[in-house]
Amino acid sequence: MSHEIDRRDLLKMSAAGGAAWLASQPAHAETVVGKPSSKLIVEENARPGTQQWMLAKTRIDPATKYRCPWIEGYTSHASIEAGETLQVMVSTNPASDFQIEFFRLGYYGGDGGRWLHTTEKLKGHVQPMPEVGERRLQNCQWSVSYELPIPADWPSGVYVGKLKEFNQGLESYVIFIVRDARRAHLLFQCSDHTWQAYNRWPSQFSLYDDGVNVWHWGNKSQVSFNRPYGKYCQILDAPLSIGSGEFFLWEFPFVYWLEREGYDVSYISNTDLHRDAAQALRAGGFLSVGHDEYWSIEMFHAMQAAIAAGVSVGFFSGDAVFGRIVWDVATRSLRRVGVFGPPDGTREFESMDSLEHTRPYGNELMGAHSTGQVSGGADWVCTLPEHWLYAKTGMKLGDAIPGVIGWEYHGDPADIAGLEIVAQAPTQTAPGELNGDEYTATVYPGPKNNIVFNASTCWWADGLSEPPGYVRPSVYTSPQGPDGRIQQITRNVLDRMA
Repeated sequence: MSHEIDRRDLLKMSAAGGAAWLASQPAHAETVVGKPSSKLIVEENARPGTQQWMLAKTRIDPATKYRCPWIEGYTSHASIEAGETLQVMVSTNPASDFQIEFFRLGYYGGDGGRWLHTTEKLKGHVQPMPEVGERRLQNCQWSVSYELPIPADWPSGVYVGKLKEFNQGLESYVIFIVRDARRAHLLFQCSDHTWQAYNRWPSQFSLYDDGVNVWHWGNKSQVSFNRPYGKYCQILDAPLSIGSGEFFLWEFPFVYWLEREGYDVSYISNTDLHRDAAQALRAGGFLSVGHDEYWSIEMFHAMQAAIAAGVSVGFFSGDAVFGRIVWDVATRSLRRVGVFGPPDGTREFESMDSLEHTRPYGNELMGAHSTGQVSGGADWVCTLPEHWLYAKTGMKLGDAIPGVIGWEYHGDPADIAGLEIVAQAPTQTAPGELNGDEYTATVYPGPKNNIVFNASTCWWADGLSEPPGYVRPSVYTSPQGPDGRIQQITRNVLDRMA
């Protein structure tokens, strides 16, 4: 008799373990209080908007390629609740007076943001560069430039502080999430672990830089939230990424569309799910959007438990749940220790074989995961037109939406009971040049009439909206912007969650 465990049985055991793990965690008393406030986002977006949240004058130091030393900063919290105090640490080099304007990001009649607060003129100075720590850690210990008690009437959302120095008028951002503890129909998780992993500030100090290689994939690097976000380092030129990570690249079009549509949504950071598993239980649907690559095992177990409890999940993301990280609270930093995938499941990046490739795998949670070449592109090709996912889209078998899949994708679907492949096609390195892989977009049922959807792309949000300041990506293939079919598929998923 074979003593091997069937993969489906393993998944059941894993889900049960996740639920048991959640039960062992401290209770989060506030997350189970109240009913969803479906009017909150609608009323918020009826307030006057402005496009003044966008950076008007930017500059990058060519010696570093990524930083704006004239004005740069970071915050004390990745996410914060009303009533808590946000500290903002700012450096100006040369020393200059400066000001901070705070905005909440959303739809706001198409403007994309709402002004909330402007500081008085603040005295800036040159803050010290940190010593390079173990694993090349850059852990700034800057003095506090401004303290902001978060007002009770600031709703959950993604916020930026626009920093402006007065010598030359140069600008950059700080970014943070205001979270709440209410029930909501949807919970949007910002992918800020991944923002920080790719942050090369001040110069070649990302999770991928080991001092020799610029795309290292081992355990020789560690990155802290105690530093500014440098300009985004891949794929496209994105001026609005100076100080804001990857939010404006892959996530903002989703937020803009969600709030335009009036969905009841609350926002959290990756760090919130890591520290508090009960966060995932306060919504009918949990959203992973864009480039959500770096998860801890605590996050993985929390999401397993949430699915077991009846929460639906939409992985509107690519390359998600791929790198396994651990946290160091003292330095607000993370480092990579493993891969949520099998040995030889993907191409071997520099030093990747030095990391653990052990279960759980990403496809056991999401339905499919990073596979093969990892990067490439394709059209979204309908394989199951009778599925509820395609209701009201008019799509037929083989119909394609150009360029939706990219620049990283998921494949290798798991053997999960009821899992269906709703879109699938070969992936390419350039038009007509296949890379030998195929992506699979999947849906599988949870145990309580909930669902788990996997869009298998970083670029899903490109098909939803094109907010002010948005820069369309184009590599391997080119997404074509807002598409009524992508919007309807998304409505079908979100409405089923609610």
